[in-house]
Amino acid sequence: MLGALTALVPFYYMIVGALQRERDTSLQGMLPLPGKLTLDNFAEVNESISLGRSLLNSLVITAGVVGCTLVLGLLVGYALAVLSFRGRGLVFALVLLVQAIPFQLLMVPLYVMVVRYFGLADTYIGMMLPFAINSVAVLIFRQYFLQIPREIFDAARVDGASELRILVSIAVPLVRPAVLTAMLVTFIGPWNEFLWPFLVTKEAELQPLAVSLANFSQSNGTFVDNPMGAVLAGACVLAVPVVVLFLLFQRHFTSANLGSAIKG
Repeated sequence: MLGALTALVPFYYMIVGALQRERDTSLQGMLPLPGKLTLDNFAEVNESISLGRSLLNSLVITAGVVGCTLVLGLLVGYALAVLSFRGRGLVFALVLLVQAIPFQLLMVPLYVMVVRYFGLADTYIGMMLPFAINSVAVLIFRQYFLQIPREIFDAARVDGASELRILVSIAVPLVRPAVLTAMLVTFIGPWNEFLWPFLVTKEAELQPLAVSLANFSQSNGTFVDNPMGAVLAGACVLAVPVVVLFLLFQRHFTSANLGSAIKG
């Protein structure tokens, strides 16, 4: 309980700080009391960066990444778990290797490819492309597909079903917890992503909320009455969709994790 309360302290500071009219710079300000609350900070940050437009950009990017991750993750996970082909072990080893390489090491060659060669700077596709497939989602789907008895797939092949029909009509309905888990895990990454969109976008109209907040804190934040409160207000708006999504699907998310642990 003590650990849980300690983990909630930053959320408490963010919410109360976003609603405070003036920032408390004393030592007591590290754990501010909920007094003199106002929504002016939200109005000020909205006037500077247009929260609605930034939220829409974040939503478009995240929806595109989640959609690509689910489709490609299901295809690759199904192939690695069910199909037999030459080089399957090598492909699986490469999927594991991707997890061991930090994204920061790939950022320079990715930037050259996406911006210079493909010309996708200041586009949604340019922001989504490096995250279109998630190795974690591939591993999740592979582990779930391995738990399905092979006789089910063999019986469908005998009946004349193609591999794509087997995947869509048989395999996917049996791994719905994995689909939900992969969706939740994938959603958090692109929704909070800052560095890559910051590198490939210069137009403010296309920047997601995380990038817009960073630009606001560096430039326009000095022109508002409570700069820190305005930044915390934007952070609250950024955190709300993730918290709501987790609360709505908490039961399914927990059961999926427990099921994967039991199945080994």
